[in-house]
Amino acid sequence: MSDLRQKALDYHSSPTPGKISVALTTAAETSEDLSLAYSPGVAEPCREIANNPEDVYKYTAKGNTVAVISNGTAILGLGNLGPMASKPVMEGKSLLFKRFANIDSFDIEVKHKTIEEFVSTVANIADSFGGINLEDIKAPDCFVIEKALIERCKIPVFHDDQHGTAIVTAAGMMNALDIQGKDIKQANIVCLGAGAAAIACMELLIKCGAQREKIYMLDTKGVVHTRRDDLNEYKKLFANNTDKRTLDDAITGADVFVGVSGPDLLSPEQVKLMAPNPVIFACSNPDPEITPEAALAARDDVIMATGRSDYPNQVNNVLCFPFIFRGALDVRARTINDEMKVAAVEAIGALAREEVPAEVLAASGETALTFGKDYIIPKPMDSRLCARVAKAVAQAAVDSGVAALPLPINYMQS
Repeated sequence: MSDLRQKALDYHSSPTPGKISVALTTAAETSEDLSLAYSPGVAEPCREIANNPEDVYKYTAKGNTVAVISNGTAILGLGNLGPMASKPVMEGKSLLFKRFANIDSFDIEVKHKTIEEFVSTVANIADSFGGINLEDIKAPDCFVIEKALIERCKIPVFHDDQHGTAIVTAAGMMNALDIQGKDIKQANIVCLGAGAAAIACMELLIKCGAQREKIYMLDTKGVVHTRRDDLNEYKKLFANNTDKRTLDDAITGADVFVGVSGPDLLSPEQVKLMAPNPVIFACSNPDPEITPEAALAARDDVIMATGRSDYPNQVNNVLCFPFIFRGALDVRARTINDEMKVAAVEAIGALAREEVPAEVLAASGETALTFGKDYIIPKPMDSRLCARVAKAVAQAAVDSGVAALPLPINYMQS
């Protein structure tokens, strides 16, 4: 672990501090270049944009730029470390946008005293960008912030900790349930965790067919049920009218376990209480609620997924967020709606069922990948993801009426 720590620190400090920089996209070599780039030539696009504000997409980089914004109140699994401590994560997100979807990105860390201050700061700068990716903001503040910004901004606003996790989870879950011969409409689901990711995951699974009354959510006080008087408005959506109170109660006979909580919170004995052919998504990072070794030692009929790259079936947000923004930006969507999220779920899930090309195997360090218990979600290095997910999202934006542009001819042909 100390070796990893030093490698990570060296990676972020050398040869240049940080992970991103600004690159020029046009000539700046001669006096004429400079007269076009700045004074006096720059006045011409300024006049055009003043006459027609939509021309900002024609003459500036706005249409291919996303702001990655945080207040540092929920950094990874480290907690509230403040805005500056979140900067390496936000730079990392910008790196992923560029690497996987060729989207330019700026990280912005906001210091504020109230939620309204944060919202106002972001809303006041939003028009500079084509989209906003919110990151590492604690619950329940993240729900309030995202909702307020969606209402105030004319560009897509997306809290990846919520929706990115939910989309990848749903894609893998639908495939896993299919392999296990289970129908999501009949599945009993246990969700350990009641924060932003947990609530978003369950809401999206419901949109994919899960029944709200068959979902048992647990927080640090146990099952979220209708007789509790300590629930915020978001947990109340999952208050189940049940006599179940503990994880043992809820897990007995469950078809699905989704963990977005903490390490080692699901025991092998509890895995044994689940229904035949269960599905376990233990997504606490870096240490899951239960390791695949422990779960498979308890029973061999389980399908396991985690958030880790060193196990099969990694639930990784990079499978979706760059490509969701790629699709949204390319048709100039004003929001990222449920139809676009479900389209992403379906596109990611469908790709895992296809034959995996040799170049993807090589990039992923695998010799073979076949749809089944150990391969229910595409690998992050699968270069086909951008075309498939972006096109599905863009088409859903057009079909649902939130796009300002039609789908480009021959868009994302692969």
